[in-house]
Amino acid sequence: MTIQNPPDYRNDTVLPLPPEVKASAWAVDAACSGNPGPMEYRAIDLATGVQVFHFGPVHGTNNIGEFLAIVHALALMDKQGITDKVIYSDSYNAILWVKKKQCKTKLERTPQTEQLYQIIGRAEQWLRTHQVSTPVLKWETQAWGEVPADFGRK
Repeated sequence: MTIQNPPDYRNDTVLPLPPEVKASAWAVDAACSGNPGPMEYRAIDLATGVQVFHFGPVHGTNNIGEFLAIVHALALMDKQGITDKVIYSDSYNAILWVKKKQCKTKLERTPQTEQLYQIIGRAEQWLRTHQVSTPVLKWETQAWGEVPADFGRK
């Protein structure tokens, strides 16, 4: 599906978003070269197209990056008092892990992954100690194309 940039009927975004996608949102995504391998993640503001944050690369997996991206977005919104946005992620697994407040990775814990495991632990602790009210919605890639936070490496 090709969407004009931006569609002339949308005044809430500079990005080419489908009509059903809320522009008052952040989209998150992760990228990993290999599995495991160098992993990074980021968030993009859908109203402005601006990168909100970027983390990495660190040695990890794509699923861990997707999970951490959502938690990072939730924590930053909480810290900044942002209550009127939603978060989009194209990772069903990561959304489930956030709901369960646990990163269910099978990545081996080694000296190389210890720093990442420390970050995962902080993310899980944040989820256990904070009330999450921000909706985390599934980005429907088949219907809408790649999530705007995609790194474009496929």
